[in-house]
Amino acid sequence: MKELKLLLAFKNKAKLNAGYLLSLAISIVLGLLVGAAIMAMGGHNPIAGYKAMLSGALSSKTAVGNTIAKTATLCLTGLATAIASQAGTFNVGGEGQLYFGAMASALLGAKLMGVSPIIGVPLCLLAAIAAGAFWAYIPAVLKVKMNVNEVITTIMLNSVAIYFCAFLSNGPLKTGERGIASGTAKINTDLAFPKVIRLSNLTTSIFLSAAIALFVWYLMKRTTTGYELKLTGQNPRFAKYAGLNGGRLMILGMLLSGAICGLVGMFEVFGLHKRFTDSVSNEFYYDGMLVAMIMRYEPTGIILMSFFFGILKIGGTGMEMIGIPDEIILIVQSVIIFFMAAEQGIAENLIARRLRKRAAAKSIGKEASER
Repeated sequence: MKELKLLLAFKNKAKLNAGYLLSLAISIVLGLLVGAAIMAMGGHNPIAGYKAMLSGALSSKTAVGNTIAKTATLCLTGLATAIASQAGTFNVGGEGQLYFGAMASALLGAKLMGVSPIIGVPLCLLAAIAAGAFWAYIPAVLKVKMNVNEVITTIMLNSVAIYFCAFLSNGPLKTGERGIASGTAKINTDLAFPKVIRLSNLTTSIFLSAAIALFVWYLMKRTTTGYELKLTGQNPRFAKYAGLNGGRLMILGMLLSGAICGLVGMFEVFGLHKRFTDSVSNEFYYDGMLVAMIMRYEPTGIILMSFFFGILKIGGTGMEMIGIPDEIILIVQSVIIFFMAAEQGIAENLIARRLRKRAAAKSIGKEASER
């Protein structure tokens, strides 16, 4: 129950501002220092460790490709969280929506043998969008029509989707190919996204990811619909007084969020796996959700923070190459992320109070001089 309260608390965070960004930067520095201390206690040189992290993420074409690919995944899942939050709902079910999108597109891609990519790829994109949106529609309707908490329903529906897809890929839809322990039939290879950089995970899906990110940014920042979604999420009573259909906008936000998650699943299948497998996602949505919460659901901030997270995630390979154990790498990464996520408390104690005291003192001094 405490975890759910913490998740819900993130829904009401303030906007990005200079004070927040400063406190976030301090939190990152503190996280890096604590991570350095952990490496030192483990008998490793912290400076060499962080150099290896940067090297593992940015030192070669393959490393850069992997970092950009990870950034794109984090960015899309983060934006999916943000667009639902904009409308006043909290979509924790993106992982299940991702699985459904991956399964639907993989099944259709396997059926479209001999079909031109000009026709086949758009059809598979639509299948992923429909599957992801459908799985988000259920908790959205329950929220709007019956006031059922969407955090609980989306968490529960995650398990349903993941285990149902696992049952299909290991049971009735399992491929008969030799050497494949789990997975559906292979998709039409003509429909697969080719690699942009050899030996990396970066595929041409990056261009679609960039287009989706631009669309979400434009929708949230430059359109009437985005403003209505934002108004509904921030002040549902005023939105209702203004004549907006809050329920419809909440459902729209969840549908868009689910559709984006479905597309992420499709990109994983058509870019890397070429079939649906149980390992289509390694809790990608939760990482993206954390990025979105840290950046307070601001699209531009999500895009930038996704790159930082991508370096953290991919840079671990460089740290392994200099002999730092995987356990220490995971601890260091988790500590840095923890400090970013705990920014609100850190900032309150280290920065915000002092800034408010200074501002209050200046205000009092100004009033006294005017008298």
